[in-house]
Amino acid sequence: MSFLLADWRDRPTHRRVWALAAPMILSNISVPLVALVDSTVIGHLPHAHQLGAVAVGASLYIYLAWMMGFLRMGTTGFAAQAAGRGDGTALRQILVQGLLLGLGLSLFLAAIALPFSRVALSVMQPSPELHDMTLAFFHNRLFGLPASLASYALVGWFLGAQNARAPLAILLTTNLMNIALNLWFVLGLDWGVVGSARASVIAEWSGALLGLWLTRGALRAYPGKMAWGALRVWQNWKPLLGVNRDIFIRSLLLQSVFFAITVQGARLGDATVAANALLLNGLLLTAHALDGLAHAVEALCGHAIGARDRTALRRSMVVACGWSLLASALFALLFLLGGHWFVEMQTDIASVRETAFQYLPYLAVLPLIAVWSYLLDGLFIGATRAREMRNAMLLSVAIAFPVALALQGDGNHGLWISFLLFMVLRSGILGLYATRIRWFTS
Repeated sequence: MSFLLADWRDRPTHRRVWALAAPMILSNISVPLVALVDSTVIGHLPHAHQLGAVAVGASLYIYLAWMMGFLRMGTTGFAAQAAGRGDGTALRQILVQGLLLGLGLSLFLAAIALPFSRVALSVMQPSPELHDMTLAFFHNRLFGLPASLASYALVGWFLGAQNARAPLAILLTTNLMNIALNLWFVLGLDWGVVGSARASVIAEWSGALLGLWLTRGALRAYPGKMAWGALRVWQNWKPLLGVNRDIFIRSLLLQSVFFAITVQGARLGDATVAANALLLNGLLLTAHALDGLAHAVEALCGHAIGARDRTALRRSMVVACGWSLLASALFALLFLLGGHWFVEMQTDIASVRETAFQYLPYLAVLPLIAVWSYLLDGLFIGATRAREMRNAMLLSVAIAFPVALALQGDGNHGLWISFLLFMVLRSGILGLYATRIRWFTS
């Protein structure tokens, strides 16, 4: 215990953690704020199915888009290596490859999106009003898909090129514009649910175009020319395509869990799916804030493992764990004491409010459970141990799924208990892997 206290008191480690975490928290926190504003704006329209349509439609879109999050991680790694070598040609190549891959994946997702949405809604069995409005929202959101995936690649590339300001500019521009346009289109122009979707599309394209413009300045620091012929050689694509296979599988499973919550919630009624969406906004807010500390863990622990510095690795984890625990306890207290205000702020639909109030205790407990999975994900990403992340997710889903089926008769309470179990398993299994791995070979 004494050595843990000594690690916690190491002031240089605190400074290093917050130097990395603070700008990422600032940019990350704008993401759930968009979802919060979407819910708040739509939640003050007269009908529960309008809020439900945004919740379900956004869930469909996020399921497709966030599976491609590996574009950020993979691009970051290769760009960082190129920047470290001072190889301007390779840096340009990975930028173009990331953008082309994002474009190709967006076209593929767009092709499967329409049949996917219809199958998903048939499984959910929503009310006719919710069904039609969800499709309208989702179809409009698809126009922003190429920009969304391009932004993943751009943010990853900028981070790899040691440029933290550009990702901050991209994310803040996208999300603040989304908020402003939501207020204008929905409340000012009375475009309703479709207006919310159009606001997101314009915001996504604005962020992507800004990112493309900012690459000019970043490339000046790394002289070189683009080798266009290299793009025709398959061998030059294999590393980028192969490196994030395990992360993709892990992300697919994680998004499937959140999508399953939406599906089951929709089966329980418009008010239930809307209430769950409001509560999950709280989780989203917590996750993105704590992810800033997880990003610091990625960088500091990865550096320590590369330098074979056991002390730096332990100190980085102790300090990041300490701050993450304090932050998660603060969020838990916020939802416990101010949960009713959090729900009321987002909607004035009585049926949705009353439903959400019943499940606030689950939201209050969630930050204390989920925080460990965020931190440990950061450790494994920094150590490039994606296989363990994949296996932990597979085991968590495999154990939690039968429990969820058994608890279907308990309605939304059963759904939330299953979700909490999944998060406990995810954190616990990652923790077991972390204690069993030899982080240093000698």
